[in-house]
Amino acid sequence: MTRNDPPGGTDRPAVPSETAAAALARCVAVEPAKFAAAHWGQTPLLSRADELPNPAGFTDLFSPADADELLSRRGLRTPFLRIAKDGDLVPSGRWTGGGGAGAEITDQVLDERVLEQYAGGATLVLQGLHRTWPALIDFARDLGLALGQPLQVNAYLTPAGNQGFATHYDTHDVFVLQVDGRKHWRIHPPVLPDPLERQPWGGRADEVAATAQGPAALDVVLAPGDALYLPRGWLHSAQAQESSSLHLTVGIRALTRYALVEELMALAAEDRRLRSSLPFGTDVADPDAVEPELTETVEALRDWLLRVDPSAVAARLRQRAWPAARPAPIRPLAQAAALAALDADARLSPRAGLRWQLVPAGADRVALRLFDRTIDLPASCEPAVRALLTGTAIRVGDLPGLPDDADRLVLARRLLREAAVVPA
Repeated sequence: MTRNDPPGGTDRPAVPSETAAAALARCVAVEPAKFAAAHWGQTPLLSRADELPNPAGFTDLFSPADADELLSRRGLRTPFLRIAKDGDLVPSGRWTGGGGAGAEITDQVLDERVLEQYAGGATLVLQGLHRTWPALIDFARDLGLALGQPLQVNAYLTPAGNQGFATHYDTHDVFVLQVDGRKHWRIHPPVLPDPLERQPWGGRADEVAATAQGPAALDVVLAPGDALYLPRGWLHSAQAQESSSLHLTVGIRALTRYALVEELMALAAEDRRLRSSLPFGTDVADPDAVEPELTETVEALRDWLLRVDPSAVAARLRQRAWPAARPAPIRPLAQAAALAALDADARLSPRAGLRWQLVPAGADRVALRLFDRTIDLPASCEPAVRALLTGTAIRVGDLPGLPDDADRLVLARRLLREAAVVPA
């Protein structure tokens, strides 16, 4: 696969590019190139509703009524809900319990207890909505394609006049999408630019608190339909205004250069010089004893880095990144029915959001790499696989490169069963 392959191959999922562009346009009021150059990972960006393509807002993605549906009728369990009050999390035992007859669980969200907490001023955090709410499943997939990063989506419901969390920073970039009500945001510059996931704000609580006392870089009230982009590390706090507030937070799990370092160090175990033991009796507490070993180790590491295979690093990054961005859901019953009824006239489409690679695997085999498995296929299937995964709907009988419909049906059944394609 090359960088010029159609959407779906290598690092580009099978989602129409116009769909991805539309998802990003809902979040930023500037052109993608300007957002990438001036804001991405650098500075906040406020986009007012009247600057965005859908000034009606974000209620089509998630609304207060949708939140009530989740909290009351969907059998929600931890950890898909958190509750915070006065800057601290409320223990889940105060708002969960048994699910009743036929549900032998002890951590189901109890709507009566949620009401008690919310009416008392607590903020409700609905987590993982990119896995549980249909409109946000699709939106997160499309936005993730536009950004080239895996996403997570949470919703924050805060009663009037309340604040769920004290000033803090996140270790991932976020889009804040104000759905309902108004919320006052105070944004301060980072105390630690570009923090890694292992560098949460709690380890710098004093610096965060001190910086939060100074002048804000951005002091705004978000109204319905407004959007705010915050790079990781920027300090923020938010307080609901005269009415309750609902906003979505889209968390962007950035892949960093430190991720490259981590994968390089994992591969460095292949080098014998770097695996060798320190000399017998080395006093590791003595800098003079450690210095020559450190010098030799740095030299060995430098030599190894000059020989490293970029494809090996890319393979490890793929294993890290692809499972974090699931493709579109499939319907198991409908998929099984399509398998049973498959014939040459059936039309199949690529599974939206599916990341894949098709690479040689020997003289007469190819390997189709997916986010969670690798499928071994005859090399003669390559043109048909590409036709299935890079285009729109295609008739099984029109798949190229295979001698007859019997072979086409065998391949189509295999890819249906592996959930790489879906009925058109």
